[in-house]
Amino acid sequence: MYDRLIRIAFIGAGDIAFLHGAAIGRLPGMELAGLWSPDGNLNREKSELFGCSVYDSIDALVDDPAIDVIFVLTPMESHHHYAMMAMDAGKHVLVEKPVAVTIAELEDLRDTAKSRGVAIMPGHNYIHEDSLRRTKIMIDDGRLGDIAQVYIMFNIDHPEEVACRYPGVIRQLMIHHLYILLYLVGKPVSLSAMKSIFSYETHTEDDLAMVTMRLANGGLAHIGASFANDDHSSDAWSFFVKVMGTKGSTRFSYNDWVENAKAVVHSHTYSAYHFHIENEVRFFIDECVRKGTPPPSTIDDAITCLRIVEAIEDAIDRRCEVDLEI
Repeated sequence: MYDRLIRIAFIGAGDIAFLHGAAIGRLPGMELAGLWSPDGNLNREKSELFGCSVYDSIDALVDDPAIDVIFVLTPMESHHHYAMMAMDAGKHVLVEKPVAVTIAELEDLRDTAKSRGVAIMPGHNYIHEDSLRRTKIMIDDGRLGDIAQVYIMFNIDHPEEVACRYPGVIRQLMIHHLYILLYLVGKPVSLSAMKSIFSYETHTEDDLAMVTMRLANGGLAHIGASFANDDHSSDAWSFFVKVMGTKGSTRFSYNDWVENAKAVVHSHTYSAYHFHIENEVRFFIDECVRKGTPPPSTIDDAITCLRIVEAIEDAIDRRCEVDLEI
């Protein structure tokens, strides 16, 4: 079926590496050949789990001529540095979200990929969820009519010691909400927002935020993100996407696929997440790397998302509705 095996290496060996490694193990035509991270314990753990090698250094990994693709799975602050190293070595790159700290870094990644002739794809994994891809088709075909309302909600409790690893729910979580919104209905034209530090004692970043956005057609989108609480009610909004149009509606919920097992900090294993990581990996390797197909969410989309994040922060600071010029 495949003319050759695509060999992949990971920079980073944390929790998300487990999901990417498991996906590669289930998919034909690709192999996880090795990994490296600054944490020796994580390197040993993941290499034993996936049966791959550990590189002695980051330079050894990116310079290995046997590696075709590198997944950058480290904290956001190092994404730009490692992705640039990989592309300079001629490797295709998947970068976990949030892709970079600044718009300038994102522009650098985009321009470098073009000049080096390699593929780069943001880890915008939710749009590879089958339910959302069906929603996209129905919207584009006009089967939902004019889109009046979009809701994208995340409510999963994260202890303060875990949340301290992240920049706050607006920058950590709402990137997901925003690229989903762009994928489904396009850019909003204005927004208003609020945030709160609701449950933390010392962590100074937001753990609760809500944003309302006006769509180009006059419809409204409401997105919310919370590390402060779970939702175990019926029809829970653990992660929830609802689109309502004048001719129909769709929804996607984490809680339609649940295993009764704790997953890292989550109270349950929300299995859909694992499957759209797998779909994302399959698309990147089979479509972007093998065929040169552009990803459904690009670095330019990541730039747009970060511009919207900056507008959200501006709206919060000014306590007003902000027009978007993006």
